[in-house]
Amino acid sequence: MPAWQLRDYHDDDLDQAIQIWEQSRLTDEKPVFPLAEVMATAQAGQMAVVAVVGDELVGMAVAQAQGKRGWVLLVALASRWRERGIGSALLAELERRLRAQGVRRISALLPAGAAGTRALEHSGYQFRGDLTYYEKLEPRDATHAGVLSALGGRMLPEGLWGAMAGMEQEKQVVERRVVLPLTEPALADRFGVAPPKAVILFGPPGTGKTSFAKAVASRLGWPFVELFPSRLAADTNEGLAAALRSAFADLAELDSVVLFIDEVEEIAGARSGRAVDPGHGVTNELLKLIPGFREHDARLLTCATNSVRLLDAAFLRPGRFDYVIPIGPPDPTARAAIWSRYLGPAADSVDVTRLVAASELFTPADIEFAARKGAQAAFEREVTYRKGRAATTEDYMAAIADTRPTLTGQAIEEFTEDIEKYSRL
Repeated sequence: MPAWQLRDYHDDDLDQAIQIWEQSRLTDEKPVFPLAEVMATAQAGQMAVVAVVGDELVGMAVAQAQGKRGWVLLVALASRWRERGIGSALLAELERRLRAQGVRRISALLPAGAAGTRALEHSGYQFRGDLTYYEKLEPRDATHAGVLSALGGRMLPEGLWGAMAGMEQEKQVVERRVVLPLTEPALADRFGVAPPKAVILFGPPGTGKTSFAKAVASRLGWPFVELFPSRLAADTNEGLAAALRSAFADLAELDSVVLFIDEVEEIAGARSGRAVDPGHGVTNELLKLIPGFREHDARLLTCATNSVRLLDAAFLRPGRFDYVIPIGPPDPTARAAIWSRYLGPAADSVDVTRLVAASELFTPADIEFAARKGAQAAFEREVTYRKGRAATTEDYMAAIADTRPTLTGQAIEEFTEDIEKYSRL
């Protein structure tokens, strides 16, 4: 078998280096230093040495100096070239270069049993079994924090999906159609299911459309950005169409994002057909931007509207939006769950059934308001009289009577008609 020799890593070694790294990994091994990080270190001119036989790359080692300490980031060997002393030779060359930079302590972190452990043992490295390794991962898109901040976006806390009380029917639809294909892309691809890129949520005001968009972003672990068209134009001192174009260009820099546009009918309303209509330019611009947004992975555009019938017909086409999902008022089961959530400890002593029956036209937001109003009344009574009485059913019934419901019979009737005409699941 021909002899091997050492040389510096070259950028055109990248493809072979990746192949060797794959051969060196155990099947379920999670590397301490991801390949992208190691390759970036090598390409940045840090210490990277390869072993070659002719034009074939058979081994590679990468290290990084940090003051008086050096870190071995990678020792990788081609499968058929192991146990030939190549790993020890690569380490010896790294050590020579590290010492030349004043390094006196050299450390290596490798998964148990990984390729390279034998070379370390043969090279005099001491195994430290008394150490515990800690790691903290920065949130996804941390490197794009400036872009995210400029757009008013943020990473939402985990658990928002589970915290949504009631609305089980709507949650099931969003879970199956939107969330699962995005969280299980490989499985979806096996079955020919294309992960959604854009959806519309429609329903009466206060039914939780914004909460659903935020919960999806929380579930996916993607940044959440909400665009306010009127604010865009005011902040940029340019026309709304140009402001939208600029915002979408900034969004393209993010690796992943849930983009939310509420009351989208303001910028995608049905066009009159007259060229002088000022809304034409904005709607046309948005229609042109959506296909470009859809070309990227890990992107989800979520638009919400209180009146889907006001949207332009071209905007609702299947090619632009994968699903048009109704988010309706809570049914009795959902209202009971929502009341129980906002009642807190009082739920055990209050007749929730009466509250559910009395709040038929209430949205989740209405229930939250009435629950807070009832609790406040009970609190103020206790502050005044100090009788040790908890909030009662009557406190909440009085709050319901004093709360104007968001929904009306006509709104429910129109929503039912819209489900038949516009929903696409």
